[in-house]
This record gives sequence, C-alpha cells and structure tokens, in this order.
Amino acid sequence: MAGLEGRRILITGASSGLGRHFAQVLAAQGAEVVLAARRVEALEELAATIGSAASVVPLDVTDPASIRDAVAQAGAIDVLVNNAGVSAAQPVLDATVEDFDHIMNANLRGAFLVATEAARGMRDRGTGGAIVNIASILGLAQGGQLTVYAMSKAGVVHMTKQMALELARYGIRVNALAPGYFATDMNRDFLASKLGEAMARRIPQRRFGQFEDLDGPLTLLCSDASRYMTGVVIPVDGGHVLGGL
Repeated sequence: MAGLEGRRILITGASSGLGRHFAQVLAAQGAEVVLAARRVEALEELAATIGSAASVVPLDVTDPASIRDAVAQAGAIDVLVNNAGVSAAQPVLDATVEDFDHIMNANLRGAFLVATEAARGMRDRGTGGAIVNIASILGLAQGGQLTVYAMSKAGVVHMTKQMALELARYGIRVNALAPGYFATDMNRDFLASKLGEAMARRIPQRRFGQFEDLDGPLTLLCSDASRYMTGVVIPVDGGHVLGGL
C-alpha cells in the first residue's frame, strides 16, 4: 500500500475519540498531521505525544470564520480527514429545534464548510488532494432514537458523492468511511449496557468495532493506493448493516 510520507493531513475533531486515534495512526505512517478542534489544550497534549510531526490549530466547525482561519493556518494540506461531529440519542418526537440545529450544524453544515474550504485550497494550488469524510452506518440504514443524527450522516454520505463528482476535475478525491459502533465518549455507557450487549449479538461478527479496525481503510483513502477511487463510502461495521440495525 502507498505510504503517507510527505503528506500534510488536517484532522478535525482530533482532541478525542476516533480523531485522536486517526492522528496517531497517520503520524506513525509518516504524515505531518495538523490537529484541529475546539479543545486546544487536549490537542497540545496529543501533539506533544506525537512530536515534531504534529501541529495544532483551533477550530469550531459551527463557526465559518473559525473554519476559514483554521484551514488557512493549516497551510498546504494534501488530505482532509473530516471527522468532527456530535451525537445525541432521543426519540424523534422529543427532538427540539435546538437539538436539530446543534447536530446538523456540527455534522453536516460544518463538514460541508470544512470540506469546501479545504478543497478551494487544493484547487487553487493545483495540487489536487483527498478528502475523507467520516460518515456512519446510520447514514446507510436506520437505527432507533437517532433520527436527527442519522439524517446528518445520510447528508454526509450524499455530500461525499456530490463533491466527488464536481471536484474530480481538479484532482480532488472525496470518499467516506462509515463506521459502525465503536466505543467513544459519546456512546461508551450505552455499548456497555444490556441494550448494547444485545445489539452486539446482532452484528454478524458478534462484536463492536475496535479503533484499529479503521486503520487500514483510513490509510487506503488517505494514500495514493486509492488514487482511482472517488465517491466511495466504505462501511467498517463487522457486517452490522447486513444483519440489520
């Protein structure tokens, strides 16, 4: 598989969870990683563990000015890992306008604004590049009490395909990972509950994902190993979608 040496990769939502793991994985493969999130102190702690291959930029994906500043500070990036997002489990009839706006602003509007800002730089430099959006299997199938979140991730899936179509002429590839259930700060308690255990039994591989399960697909989409792939959404879910959510 093609390596990542010499690549400059901007990772949003890098202060915790999957974003933090992605930063460590990509840096270990030779990439220069730019860590972006609101929690700058957590980013700086992560950067210190990675070393000179890591730098930090503050980013609030709900603030267009913050997005412009962060992408400008990140410099000439080759790859964007568009990972920042939020989640909230609630019955659809209990969702408020504020809940809807909070999730959509972070997961869909924010992802769109970061991707387009990064893509403009790739186009203007004439270098091309790659955008890897982090979607979810809930953008591909339905799950209980996550309607607004699922809507946001379905939007990310379709955004990935639309942007891939339009940006291919500039040498920019746009693909997405659609993770299944992985234990993060947002869902760890649920996955450890009786309901979570019951869900795990419905997954064909009979387990939730481990962060390392995403390393290969992530590296593929960030590297030239996927140079003829664009508009692709890769589920990484142990067959969960196949077994029904």
